[in-house]
Amino acid sequence: MKTWVITGATGFVGANLARVLISRGDRVRCIVRKPNLCIEGLPVEVVRVDLGDAAGLEAAARGSDGVMHVAGTFDPGPGGEARMREVHVDAARALLGAARRADVPFLYCSSSITTGYGPRDRPGDEDTPVDADRVYGRAGPLRTYYETKRDGEGLTAAGGGYIVNPDFVLGPWDVKPTSGQLLLSMARHPVPFYPRGGKCFVDAQDCAWGHVLAIERGTPGRRYLLGNHNLSYREFLSEAARVVGRSAPSVPIPNLALRAAGTAGRGLQRVDAHRFAGLDPVLLLAMQEQRYRSGARARAELGLPITPLDTTLRRTLAWFREHGYLDG
Repeated sequence: MKTWVITGATGFVGANLARVLISRGDRVRCIVRKPNLCIEGLPVEVVRVDLGDAAGLEAAARGSDGVMHVAGTFDPGPGGEARMREVHVDAARALLGAARRADVPFLYCSSSITTGYGPRDRPGDEDTPVDADRVYGRAGPLRTYYETKRDGEGLTAAGGGYIVNPDFVLGPWDVKPTSGQLLLSMARHPVPFYPRGGKCFVDAQDCAWGHVLAIERGTPGRRYLLGNHNLSYREFLSEAARVVGRSAPSVPIPNLALRAAGTAGRGLQRVDAHRFAGLDPVLLLAMQEQRYRSGARARAELGLPITPLDTTLRRTLAWFREHGYLDG
């Protein structure tokens, strides 16, 4: 039986990671600010320690088999850039230091945002460069998210840690919700339109296993992109429609419509940056691009499992239904 220290257990990916570890009989020590639904009732040890408290973090890491920093945030609100740097960079530095002093391995959960992409016949991978100025803009919350995740990766690689880069994760415990919003929207009402682009999707449980396999089998400093299914948004939404019992979308969204929505979004974000974060012009136009990536390295070197998309969609929908997201 192993003991793992994890951050982010009150979030989407971390909640799934905690359950995967528990399912194989491991002990889980969760560093949290405040417990929530994601860990309610779980047999975990809750540790409330500030991520800037070096002594407290070292004490939490002592006697464990490794530290996994899964906590992350995309914060477009006032002060959000500083908060992203605090979570993605400063906390990574502190946790890496604590793991070193406790003489245990450290894993950093980054994002596919730091890797390039391509068309389906030439998907991007861990070594594909990304033109950040073109893709994420020269400033703004998305650029900061990219930069802070990239900087966290750099610290981890320099310190001999392990790095995973999840792509579009789908599954239970998407409490906000985030990536599950597309499926949730489809379940609530018909969606006739689809973006022209595509993404690489991965089941939340597969993603969680990717973390475990990376820290146990991976190469220090090497990135592992966690993604299994390259699908156009039309293909994905058609699968989602079938699962929820709706008609598949049939009308492509024109670029002009998304540009107009992005222009409106800029104004709305001044009123409520969090509520209208999805109307960021950069995010909207990204959905028109083929942003396919390959998880071949994680499958070949780590043995990353592949859950069928239908299983993932049904599991996610069942969780949303069970927790009242489809009520009303």
